[in-house]
Amino acid sequence: MFDRAVETLPPERLRELQWQKFRRLAGELLAPGAGNAFVRRTWASAGIRSVEDLKDWDDFTRLPLTEKSEFVEDQAERPPFGTNLTYPLERFVRVHQTSGTSGQPLRWLDTQESWDWWIRCWGFVLDAAGITLADRVFFPFSFGLFIGFWAGFEGARALGALAIPGGGQDSVTRLQWMDRLGATALVCTPSYALHLVEVARERGIDLPKLPVRVTVHAGEPGAGIPPVRARIEEGWGARAFDHAGMTEMGAYGYECAEQCGLHVNEAEFIAEVIDPATGAPAREGELVLTNLGRAGSPAIRYRSGDRVRLAGGPCACGRTFRHLPGGILGRLDDMLIVRGVNVFPAAIEGIVRRFPAIDEFQIEVFRQGELDELRVVIEAEDPSLSRTVQDALRADLGIRLEVRPVPPRTLPRQELKARRVVRK
Repeated sequence: MFDRAVETLPPERLRELQWQKFRRLAGELLAPGAGNAFVRRTWASAGIRSVEDLKDWDDFTRLPLTEKSEFVEDQAERPPFGTNLTYPLERFVRVHQTSGTSGQPLRWLDTQESWDWWIRCWGFVLDAAGITLADRVFFPFSFGLFIGFWAGFEGARALGALAIPGGGQDSVTRLQWMDRLGATALVCTPSYALHLVEVARERGIDLPKLPVRVTVHAGEPGAGIPPVRARIEEGWGARAFDHAGMTEMGAYGYECAEQCGLHVNEAEFIAEVIDPATGAPAREGELVLTNLGRAGSPAIRYRSGDRVRLAGGPCACGRTFRHLPGGILGRLDDMLIVRGVNVFPAAIEGIVRRFPAIDEFQIEVFRQGELDELRVVIEAEDPSLSRTVQDALRADLGIRLEVRPVPPRTLPRQELKARRVVRK
C-alpha cells in the first residue's frame, strides 16, 4: 500500500483524521481579514462565519451543497478565475481547465502546496495498480490546459518510476516509442487504449508482445465496465485498472488488486452519497466530495454529477476506505429518458463492447414528436450484426433501440474523453 497507516485506519480514527484536516482547511478559508470570498459568501447562508461555528459533523452537513454552475457563474461574473481563491494570485503556480465535455469549461488554480497534494493522491492510484520505481510509465496525451494526466505524470516521477511523455505524436509513433523505450505501464483514457489496439491491429503490431504489463485509465467511466476492461486487457495482454478524478476536485478514487470497485481516498477526501432529487443520504445515488488538501481553490460538498453505489462490506485487500462497486456507474447529466425508461450511455457501452467485431460506436439522440429517441450507430463490416446488438440491448435494457451499421473507421476517435453521445 502507498500509505498503509492511513489506508487501514479503523473507521472512527479515519473520521477523526478527516475532521482534523477539515477544521484546519476551514481555518484557512475563513481566516480573519483574508480567506476565501466564495466560501465566506456561501457558508454565511448556513450560519457558518468562523471556524468556531464548526463544532462537529452535524455542522458540516449544514454546509450547502456546491454545484458546478455556481463556479461557472462566479468565473463569468469575475473573470478569469472568479472568487474561489483563498490567497493572492501570486501564491498560485499552476492553471488548468476542465475539458468542457459536460458544459462550460472551468479554470482552476493550484498553489505549490496543493499541487504537491495532487501528486501524493496520484501516488495512491499508481501504487495500488502495482506500479513501482522499476516501471517505465508512458503518458500518450498532449499536455495542454486540460489537467488530464499532468498530475499523473508528476505522480509517477515522485514514485520513482520513469515517466515518459507522449505528447506531439500520432498513435503509430507512440506505439513505436513504447516499444523502443520499453514502457511497462500505460496511463490514458479507456477509449484511447482501445483506439491504440485498433491502430496496432491495422499496422500488424502485436501489442501483447510489448513489455506493457499494467494500464491505468481515467477520464471516462469505461475501465470499470467489465466488457470494456476485458477488451483492453485482451488487446494489451496487460492488467487494466480504473481511476477517478476531477479537475476541480482531485484524484479521489483508485482501484486495488482485488478490482472490486473504486476506493475513495478518504484520507484526503470526504465522500457522501445522496439521493440527487432530495439530497438525503443514500446507498446509491450522486457522489458528493470535499477535498481536504487544496486550500487555495477548494471544493466543499461538491456535487460530482457521478452516479455511484456504496459497497455493503469491507474490501478483501484490507483497506478500510469505502469502495464503489462498478466504479462510476454513469453521469447523471448523461441520463436519457426513452419512452419512460432511464438509459445511461455507460450501460449501452457495456453491451456494445461485448462484440469484438465493433471497434467504435456512437449514440445519436433525436426528437420524434415530443419525445427523445435513441439510435446506436456501430462500426461493422457485417451489417447483420446490428440485429444481434439490437436484441442484446433490448434484453438488457428492456427497450427496443434502433441500431444502424456504418463502415469501419467512419466514426470519430478522441485522444482524451470520447464524445459518443450526439444530439441530432
